[in-house]
This record gives sequence, C-alpha cells and structure tokens, in this order.
Amino acid sequence: MAIVGYARVSTGQQDHSTQIERLTKAGADKVFREKRSGLDGGRSELTKCLDYVREGDTLVVTKLDRLARSTADLYRIVSGLEAKGVAFKVLDDAAVDTTTRTGKLVMGILALIAEFETAIRKERQMEGIAKAKAEGRTGGRPALVTSEVRETILRLRGEGHSIRAIATVVGLSKATVQKVVPRS
Repeated sequence: MAIVGYARVSTGQQDHSTQIERLTKAGADKVFREKRSGLDGGRSELTKCLDYVREGDTLVVTKLDRLARSTADLYRIVSGLEAKGVAFKVLDDAAVDTTTRTGKLVMGILALIAEFETAIRKERQMEGIAKAKAEGRTGGRPALVTSEVRETILRLRGEGHSIRAIATVVGLSKATVQKVVPRS
C-alpha cells in the first residue's frame, strides 16, 4: 500500500518543488512530476502514474487542478483509480478523499456535475446547430473550390497546363486540383 504523488506545473519556467515537498511530507513514496499544461491531453507522466498505482495505493495531489482539466476529466481519472482499487486524496481540499465516506460523497457529487456539464454542453451545441440551419448555414469549412475556381482549373487544364502549375495559380493543393480535373 503505497502513497503515490503527482505534481504538475503548466510551464517549464514554473517550479513544482513546493508540490513535491508537500507530497513527500504527506507520505508519498514515489512522486511523478510533470511540466505540461493541464489542457494538454498528452501528459505522459500522468499516464505513467496512473499505470503505476496498484490496488491499495493512494494517489495524492496538492490541488485538484494539478490532476484534471475539467470535472468530467477528474471523474474519468478517479473512476479509473476506483476501478483499480486506488484511493485518491487532495491535500488542499480534505473533502476530496475517497478513503472516507464524505470524500466518496463529494466525488459522487462531482460525477453528477460532470454529467450535468456534458448534457448542458450538448444541448447548447444542438441549439447552435439548429440556429445555423434555420439561418441557412451548414457546418464545416467553406468550400475552397467555388464555381469560379472550378472554371479556372478546367480552362487552364484545357490550355494544357500541368496540375502543379494550375495548383499554384489557384492557390490549392495538387490533390484538390486533381479532384476537379476529369480523369481521361
């Protein structure tokens, strides 16, 4: 039953020594440390930390925002820990401690908030899509090949210009020009 710490700062100029010191004082046998933005999904040390912890271990962080990007992300991480039989504690917020009944309740509430946030976000997205459709707008990028561009491509090709030369003239990739030019 190990206590494992995870320390993270957002930039290379920041220092996580204070976090590491606090985690060590809290009994952390091993501390994973990382200098990456919390918005970065590719946090390799967090992945290693989550792979490292075993049943009976406790993962400790100094603050919630050191671990997760959002409530939904937090719930996903803590659910994974719970499935492995790993407890979770936050030093700066004693209410977040899955080794206690109250801490489990707090995590349950956070899970409901995450679900609520997801539902609200999806509802807003659907409203935005419906409004755009009602205004005659469709999703996605505007088409690069307009009727004028198509005419220019076909005219230049008819004059014997190469695909590469046409692409340069119209400012599109060769692949895009090739899609417009009829196959012979």
